[in-house]
Order: sequence, then C-alpha cells, then structure tokens
Amino acid sequence: MKIKKLLIYSGVLVLQIIGLKLLASNPEFIEQYYSNGIYEYTSRLFRYVFGWIPFSFGDLMYTAVIVYLLVALFKLFRNKFKTFIPFLTQGILFANIIYFAFHILWGLNYYRLPLHQALGIENQYTTEEVISLTQRLIKRANMLHERLQPNDTLPVVFQQDLQDIFDKTPEGYAIVEDNFPKLDYHPKSIKNSLYRYPLSYMGFGGYLNPITQEGQINGLLPAHRWPLVSCHEEAHQLGFAKENEANFIAVMATTNNPDPYFKYSGYIFALRYCLSDVYQRNPAAGELLSAKIKPGILANCRQSRDFWMAYQNPLEPLLAKFYGGYLKANNQPAGMQSYNYVVALLVNYFKKRPLHV
Repeated sequence: MKIKKLLIYSGVLVLQIIGLKLLASNPEFIEQYYSNGIYEYTSRLFRYVFGWIPFSFGDLMYTAVIVYLLVALFKLFRNKFKTFIPFLTQGILFANIIYFAFHILWGLNYYRLPLHQALGIENQYTTEEVISLTQRLIKRANMLHERLQPNDTLPVVFQQDLQDIFDKTPEGYAIVEDNFPKLDYHPKSIKNSLYRYPLSYMGFGGYLNPITQEGQINGLLPAHRWPLVSCHEEAHQLGFAKENEANFIAVMATTNNPDPYFKYSGYIFALRYCLSDVYQRNPAAGELLSAKIKPGILANCRQSRDFWMAYQNPLEPLLAKFYGGYLKANNQPAGMQSYNYVVALLVNYFKKRPLHV
C-alpha cells in the first residue's frame, strides 16, 4: 500500500510536469486567460488577505516548513531509515502540492508573451543605440543628483525610511498605467523580510513569495536601492515573473514617480545596466561615458558594491548557479545572463520617447 501511494504521487507529479510543458507551448493562451485573467483576481485576493499584516507571514510559513523538514529528517536518521518509504511518499506529496500551488498562483506568468512583443518593440539594438541612451541617462541622473545633493562628490542621502518607500510606490504605478494597462497596483503587499541577513549572504535584494503574494525586501540594502527593489517585487506581483521584465517595469514605475528620490533610484539603476553593456561592446566608449558621471553618483554605486562585498561568502557562487538553474527551468534559457534583456527593453522603448522628467 505504501509503495502504491508513492507510485501514484510520483505519477501525478510527472503528469503535472507534462501538463506545464503543454501550457508553456501556448504563451498567447497564458497571456490572455491566465496573466490577464485568472491571475489578476487571485493576486489581488492574496494581497488583500496578507497585505495588511505588518510582518511577513510568508517568511514565518517558510520557517515552519524548514523546522518541520528538519524534525522529519531527524526522525528518519533516528529510526535508521526504517521509515524511508513513508518519508519519501510524504515528500513527493508535498512536492505535488508546492508544484501545483507555485504555478497556479504565480509561476505560469513565466510562460506569458515576452514583454517586447506585448509592447510592440524590438528586442535587438546596436552599440550606437545603447551609447545614445546611456548619454541621456547620464544627463538625467546628473540633474537629479544636483537636485538632491549640492555637493557633486557626495552620494545622495535618502530621507525616507523603508515604510515611507512602500507607501509611495503605488504613485509611480498609477502614472505608468496610462501607457501600460494592467499596472494598477492595489492593494499593496510589500514587507521588510524577516530573512534580511540570509538574503544578504545569498546575494538577493528581495523576493516574491508566490504563495502569499507578499513582496519581500531586504531592508539592509543601501537606501538608494529601496525604491527600485520595491517596485521590482511589485512588478512580480503584477504578473511580470521574468527578472528582466520586472526590472524594466520597476524602472518605469520609479522614474515616473513624483518623488525625485524614486526617480534617482530608477535612473542610476538603468544607467548601471546600460553602461555595463557599453563596456562589454566598446570599452573605450564606456570609459568616456563614465567620465561624465558625477562622482556622487559613483559613490552611491560604491555603496551597493561595498554592501555586497561585506556579505561575500564561499556559498554565494553555488547559490548563484542554483538560481541560474532556477531561471533556466522557468523559461529564461540564458539564466543569469537573461538580465541583459532589460537593456534591450530600455533602448527600444526610449528610442523614440523622452526620458521621464
């Protein structure tokens, strides 16, 4: 009987995987009926249910699962693996539940239409085009730095606390929605993660809990990163599962926000990505562009670099490989390199559009 249950649960898991592959082959269907249909309602429902709680319910849920797993493993070793079949059966059953819940509550968004298709823009660009956009981003970032920090050599100091940032994020999305339908961010469910230190050692600025729909922010990050990361996790909540697309939406939400600190956060993020791309294509041009950036902006960038350097550890490369594998398994075949797609979105979107003031 125990073996029969194990085989049944294993068979159901295989059927789920096959079913997902079939659904993934029809992104138009997922776009219309899931991302712009069922998901809109389930996402709002879970944000209503958990958004009002002042702490991260999802983090507590993960803690309970980890404790349960450790206790189960302890019992397994204590019994010298005599209960291995029941343990494995429960594990496969749990995998079935998580696999189904992950995809039905959020994960199917990985298989929707690519964002450049939905926006009607190209996904290729030339070196000249990215250099042109980088020049424009430098001008905008320099202007904002001058507005927020009178001293060219000093970094911008953010005046708001993390909760202030959370409260202001919907303002940017409300403005972006004029050009991007389906970006009405309400209700809000964004939290300061209880796992701030583990996230820092793992190299993560935040994450979305796909079960509770809570956006989790690493509150230890330098403050100039808070607006961008918050809007990034909210983009995930709105159904943009792929990291590169969530980055692009976050840039739109921050640079459209009336708060100049949000704009600054978004523009220096976009600048970093585009300048890095220029360096890869034309190092000499990258050096010339870097020389035009105010030292205070570079000081903010060093704050981010120093933060991550402080949490470097031997496990980080392994975690990066694991996360790259996760991205590849979820319709991002380039893995961590797929993050560069955000440059293609930025270049082609702003090719004939002004940067937001």
